[in-house]
Amino acid sequence: MATNQEIKKVIVDEIKDKLKGAQSAVVVDYRGLTVGEANKLRVMMKQANLEYKVYKNNLVNLAIQGTEFESMSGSLKGPSAFAFGYDDAVAPARILNNFMKETKKMEFKAGVVEGNFYDTEGIKAIAGLPSREELLAKLLGSFKAPMSNLAYMLQAVIDSRN
Repeated sequence: MATNQEIKKVIVDEIKDKLKGAQSAVVVDYRGLTVGEANKLRVMMKQANLEYKVYKNNLVNLAIQGTEFESMSGSLKGPSAFAFGYDDAVAPARILNNFMKETKKMEFKAGVVEGNFYDTEGIKAIAGLPSREELLAKLLGSFKAPMSNLAYMLQAVIDSRN
């Protein structure tokens, strides 16, 4: 049978593994969520290739020591849940923000996105950023617009000569 210390070490190692591959980690106060709402949030996160998990603050503090996520330690008070983003650094904050608007529950505590620490207000601002795909679509649209205008203008010149 494993001792309490061995169990804690396994959990700390699990958190370290998640952080190694994560571009971002967001901490939220999850008070007020029902089991059904928490399960719905986990499904939403999983569909977006994100993870949402509740850990004890002291175990997270042990896991983040010496990492780029260490700056979150001051925010680890009270009930804390953690969202880890692997592909899209902004996705955890965005999905949590949308969920919070829907349920009127939970609050951001802080987060680290691509190595930078953000407090509650900073994470709220990041949550409002468009996804990578949306940004790329806007960029491509801005490239396409001048070309389309040129094509329409050339066609108008051709049509006016006929």
